Amino acid sequence: MAKAKELRSQGTQELEAQVLVLRKEIFGLRNAVSSKKEDVKPAQIQVKRKDVARILTVLRERELQQNA
Repeated sequence: MAKAKELRSQGTQELEAQVLVLRKEIFGLRNAVSSKKEDVKPAQIQVKRKDVARILTVLRERELQQNA
């Protein structure tokens, strides 16, 4: 996934779309782990959760800059 510097150069709508995609992927991975149908490593979920947090942090920074 992209680093915070790269995320800051993207548009707000792009970042929000990425968050939705990542959350759907996390949901699918959790279902795969619980049903044991696929060989999914729990680390994959952790990486995607950190990516979501990174994007949300950038979005929050933008929100605070607009209000200041």
